[in-house]
Amino acid sequence: MAIDKQRARRTFSQAAVHYDDVAVLQRDIGQRLLARLEYVRLKPACVLDLGCGTGEHTAALLQRYPYAKVIGLDFAQPMVQQTCRQRVRWWRQVQGICADFEQLPLAAHSVDLVFSNAALQWCCDLRAVCAEIQRVLRPGGLVLFTSFGPDTLLELRQAWLKNDTQPHVHAFLDMHDYGDQLLQAGLLDPVMDCERITMTYPQVTDILRELKLLGATNAAPERRRGLTGRAQLQGLTTAYEAYRRTDGQLPVTYEVIYGHAWAGDATSAQSEVRVPLDTMRLRKPAIS
Repeated sequence: MAIDKQRARRTFSQAAVHYDDVAVLQRDIGQRLLARLEYVRLKPACVLDLGCGTGEHTAALLQRYPYAKVIGLDFAQPMVQQTCRQRVRWWRQVQGICADFEQLPLAAHSVDLVFSNAALQWCCDLRAVCAEIQRVLRPGGLVLFTSFGPDTLLELRQAWLKNDTQPHVHAFLDMHDYGDQLLQAGLLDPVMDCERITMTYPQVTDILRELKLLGATNAAPERRRGLTGRAQLQGLTTAYEAYRRTDGQLPVTYEVIYGHAWAGDATSAQSEVRVPLDTMRLRKPAIS
């Protein structure tokens, strides 16, 4: 994934104060992810909320695992500050860390559960992130996450393409890419599934405003710099009208990916047997 991480960090930092006011979808899928923990027999001593945002689900993890150390980690410092200020319990609080997902400042085999909601799509190198998750998880530990797939913001992407060849929505990885990278990192038994959720809005300007308040603006490195002009915005509005529904609303599609995997031991990634493709090709029988 090509991401201008400095821009993403800046826009999420600016969005921290008002993020909870508009993060309806993120809150909903986070609750669905938390519900999946009901079926997991795990008593973690240490829980990492990777991409904690303002800490709503970090607080839920505190409540679910009252005897665990809970860490809220995000790449935007104001998000971490919101987590530590708002999610304090009278008897304990979250340990907040501002860090890059691709270089976690945590000791190897120090975490039992990595929980990540709607955050991994903002990483540049998913392979490095999965390797770091495998490194910090104790053997038998669990990573549980949501992210967004390639059909996310499909209507917005298509409407922009009718007016401008420069990207206005950055690319999202496929569900199978996540599964592949988990396996490559040595994580075991990955399970992936996805669903499509449609949000609706009266006008295009409402869609753009909400994305800005979320901090989820265009972070593609090759994006067009500068402000969006009136003619561009009018062209986007006209193109988006083709998607208006019979109820008068404009749809916004989100392809939500759910995944989990288990941490293997230190040798699990090295014990893999690789067979060259050439050796698996059918050979013609020799003619005697």
